Amino acid sequence: MAERSFKAEVEDLKLGEGQTFTGEGILAITKALLESGVGYVGGYQGAPISHLMDVLADAEELLSDLGVRFEANANEAAAAAMLAASVHYPIRGAVTFKGPVGVNVASDALANLSSSGVTGGALVIVGEDYGEGSSIMQERTHPFAMKAQMWLLDPRPNLPSIVKAVKQGFELSEASNTPVMLMVRIRSCHVTGSFTSSDNQRPPLNVRDALANPRSDFNRVVLPPMSYAHEQDKVKNRWPAAEKFIRERQMNEFFGPEVAKLGIVVQGGMFNGVIRALQRLGLADIYGNSDIPIYVLNVTYPLIAGEFLEFCKGKDHILVVEEGQPEFIETQFGSFLYRAGAEVKLHGKGLFPMAGEYTGAVMLDAVEGFLRQAAPGLLPATIRAPNTDRPAIPDLTKTVPIRPPGFCTGCPERPIFAAMKLVEKELGKHQIAADIGCHLFASLPPFEIGGATMGYGLGPAANGAFDGGGEKRPIAIIGDGGFWHNGLSSSFTNMAFNKSDGVAIIVDNYYSAATGGQDLMSSRADNGTKATKNPISKALRGIGINWVRQIDRTYDVARMRDTIREALTTPEKGPKVIVASSECMLNKQRREKPLTQAAIKDGRRVEAPRFGVDEDICTGDHACIRLSGCPSLSLKRLDDPLRDDPVASIDQSCVGCGNCGEVADAAILCPSFYRADVVHNPGRLEVWRAGLREKLIGWLTRRRAAKRLDFGGTG
Repeated sequence: MAERSFKAEVEDLKLGEGQTFTGEGILAITKALLESGVGYVGGYQGAPISHLMDVLADAEELLSDLGVRFEANANEAAAAAMLAASVHYPIRGAVTFKGPVGVNVASDALANLSSSGVTGGALVIVGEDYGEGSSIMQERTHPFAMKAQMWLLDPRPNLPSIVKAVKQGFELSEASNTPVMLMVRIRSCHVTGSFTSSDNQRPPLNVRDALANPRSDFNRVVLPPMSYAHEQDKVKNRWPAAEKFIRERQMNEFFGPEVAKLGIVVQGGMFNGVIRALQRLGLADIYGNSDIPIYVLNVTYPLIAGEFLEFCKGKDHILVVEEGQPEFIETQFGSFLYRAGAEVKLHGKGLFPMAGEYTGAVMLDAVEGFLRQAAPGLLPATIRAPNTDRPAIPDLTKTVPIRPPGFCTGCPERPIFAAMKLVEKELGKHQIAADIGCHLFASLPPFEIGGATMGYGLGPAANGAFDGGGEKRPIAIIGDGGFWHNGLSSSFTNMAFNKSDGVAIIVDNYYSAATGGQDLMSSRADNGTKATKNPISKALRGIGINWVRQIDRTYDVARMRDTIREALTTPEKGPKVIVASSECMLNKQRREKPLTQAAIKDGRRVEAPRFGVDEDICTGDHACIRLSGCPSLSLKRLDDPLRDDPVASIDQSCVGCGNCGEVADAAILCPSFYRADVVHNPGRLEVWRAGLREKLIGWLTRRRAAKRLDFGGTG
């Protein structure tokens, strides 16, 4: 069950010539693919581009009607390998995945694809999430494009520019026989806008036609001596063809006056930030018209020397706006100027920070700093005047608490790590390797479990150096998404083959939860187009791992604790794997809430469990919080002058999982916790019983109060 459905929006993908398409960037990309006559599409879900896969999945019927093959690939490497169809056949293909990490996983296939070259347009759409919104290491896609010599597009973040980039990306790929990478940043993925549609195009040659008439060319096989010829072909033919196409089609853009003493060169994706900074300095209007010449790099690789040098003519100062490090573009431009003997002064890093996202404040400070050096007279008098600069932004880090990522309310992964903490208390600290996914939040307080994470599906492999036996067994944690992405082959086969004596815990929450809740091989739901209900434990036994324990309710903290302890202390040698399964609470709520609300609306009886804390019984030791960390748990101070310590309190976001009560004493429900079932649309008998209970409780309460008054009077 994906995080979001695009069934309604998919209807807009059918719009034809001259009609106005309105929606998000990811929908615009999908529409552009269909208008470009794409023959096959695929990819691996991953933020910030995950919704593109969801759009494609929801549009599968439309894709099929157009003769377009869609595949949800097991990982990014499989997606990139699928582009091999464009090596021998003039079929346009596109795949999508998260930026640097997706490229890293797919690097072998992409490098081979770039070496052999393509005959059909091949487009790799990467969701670049460098900066504040990223959930990964801070890297850029740019260096891989340079290394493999794949052309890299970075369009301005508006729908017409994105659609144009998709279409020209295919054309550029075909003109230069080279795969093209289209980089869309977080805000580009979800920016909203409109553009004028064209008719969807059936692929001139689809994959079914290709299967009927197979072809091959041994000159495209990446083996010596052909691979040497590929390298020469890149330099002598493909690169010049790409430069010629980029210039003739004017893929890069120019804004502002033609004659000036200074100019700005900017990556396409950063254009809006530059214009906004100029607007705030009074040097651009709300429509994007600039008083400063701007050279927009919608193609950031290859860079066109002639085009750049023409822009520099008559200018004394050039500012390069390149987010991230190292400064590949700025360095290349410096080389162009040096070789041309130009005396233009190049600005960039220094005014801009070397690393970090170029937020509005960063952009404004850097552009203003550039103008102060290059043309102070262009700045408004209020900014030029001394001591009239904008007030400094106060440092709020001392007053605003940080907000680290954490598990959702009721998350079934929380009790797994509570059990691990209880075992750690008994057996001491263990070497623990983590993986990519929600479970990585356990490395943060209150659990502080897990250390390094080396890549999706590589958690157990990261413990390879410790798997040879020792005083304590190493523990690896991996999710079901990571297991099917890369873990089965790279981690668990590795454990089995090397006779590891380590322990691995597979957190099975039924979905590829961290990327948006998509189904995978072991999902429990029915899926009309995908194979689900394939148990992880069965796959493990298939590669020779026999010590496998399946737990189907992770909220059973005592069982989790005992199973983990058994895995760490059993005399049996070899890999030991615990499959800890419970449905992702977020997806469960998405699935059940509409059904519950519909049942209540229809007048059917519905029970909704809620937990609370009896303030008179709570001792204030807060074990429930220390071993849970649930967002619905907080502290509450009482008015009782004899009790200084705050007690635990549960707010209305509670989903009734019961984990907080269990972890307080490992499966013995803490006596201060109580469960109340909220009954919607109760029956007549229930209403009568509830009224009777209320009267009885009221009578007992009044009786006790009267006795207290009598006792006080005799005192």
